[in-house]
Amino acid sequence: MTLIEKIMRTAPVIPVLVIEDAAHARGIAEALVAGGLPVLEVTLRTAAALDAIAEMKKVPGAIVGAGTIVDVPSLECAIGAGAEFIVSPGLTDNLGKAAVAKGIPFLPGVASAGDIMRGLELGLTHFKFFPAEANGGLPALKSLIGPFGQCKFCPTGGIKQDTAADWLAVPEILCVGGSWLVGKGVPEVAAIESAARAASALRN
Repeated sequence: MTLIEKIMRTAPVIPVLVIEDAAHARGIAEALVAGGLPVLEVTLRTAAALDAIAEMKKVPGAIVGAGTIVDVPSLECAIGAGAEFIVSPGLTDNLGKAAVAKGIPFLPGVASAGDIMRGLELGLTHFKFFPAEANGGLPALKSLIGPFGQCKFCPTGGIKQDTAADWLAVPEILCVGGSWLVGKGVPEVAAIESAARAASALRN
């Protein structure tokens, strides 16, 4: 089993996190891990993201990765901050080759057969299907799985607690990305842990 597959199989939901204040990062991570979701994707959409990765890595049991990696410089910054895996919204040859060369677990975004074929040429078989709902939802991904049954997926984008189980019922879908677990503003850790427990109860 590859490292990225091991990470994808750790929990049914990977929280997709937008952290505005690194001071909140550790508390969010503790609540998510306590709720049964140890794999955390911190998106590089804010100035606090790299510091948030470093803070979350201090939480026992947390597996912290970086999302919204769109080029080689952001890949290098994320690795420098201690990211244990990398998630991208798409896939370019330059980014794919750099991630493969670094040897870091890599989950690139795909939306079409061409995207998947580009990944396969780079030796990649595990992908983020993004944006999942806007891109045709579960029927669209099932259609892609047909010719690419050797691949495994983590759909992300528009998936909710009440729809995640439908996705996870497909054997080639190892987990889903979830942005519903942590709201905006000052985090309410009790609510986050409760949401994480509900999400962690979703099983393939």
